[in-house]
Amino acid sequence: MKQLFLLLSILITLSSAVIDNFKTEQKKFSRVKTAFAEKEAVVKSMFKEKGIDVSSCRIFFRALKKEAKFEVWAKNPDDEKYLLVKTYDICSSSGELGPKRKQGDLQVPEGFYEINHFNPYSNFFLSLGVSYPNSSDKILGGKGDLGGAIYVHGDCVTIGCLPLTDDKIKEVYVMAVEAKSGGQKSIPIHIFPCKMDKAGIAYLEKEFEGTPKHIAFWKNIQPGYEYFETNQTLPAISVSGKGEYSFK
Repeated sequence: MKQLFLLLSILITLSSAVIDNFKTEQKKFSRVKTAFAEKEAVVKSMFKEKGIDVSSCRIFFRALKKEAKFEVWAKNPDDEKYLLVKTYDICSSSGELGPKRKQGDLQVPEGFYEINHFNPYSNFFLSLGVSYPNSSDKILGGKGDLGGAIYVHGDCVTIGCLPLTDDKIKEVYVMAVEAKSGGQKSIPIHIFPCKMDKAGIAYLEKEFEGTPKHIAFWKNIQPGYEYFETNQTLPAISVSGKGEYSFK
């Protein structure tokens, strides 16, 4: 029994070291080091105002394409509800409202994703990868190459990405590094065509009445938006064999 407890203690220690090491390793890159030097105090203050410890926080990103807004929500690990910490302007866009369905369509994806890559060598200063295409995209997308390399990044140019300027990506990148270093295994990012309230849905139905596939898709993802708006917690999301989302 003592050997078992000793083994568990070693595993926990090693796990903590690996997590802590992520921030240490990231700060070896010059741009990340610069971001922390310029923005660490700003980010800590931002989170402290909300009663959240940034070193152990859990974060959630949400992007609204029509409004050109990128929201950062966060909470302490033991808190139930997320709080809105900061809203950034998305400074440039490509394509139109609607999901991304193939390589080269210029579209910004819509749906439910995760941050899957920290890129300290980005052509756009720093960038965070979005896990497009997800399982829904792979079913609903066109045949052939669906595209990829979708990022939240610096600068103010885009082909299907979410640019925030170099100054603001420093803050968002620091937040993401802190969350991952603090034990958050997966950082969700939800991307919507607009605010998916009644007015938003009415706007989409009017402006895109000739695109029934888009409208059907939007009505499918709307409950996921509504769930978070109502509860300030994230729904459990699954995808059917038809590529449709469901939420619990």
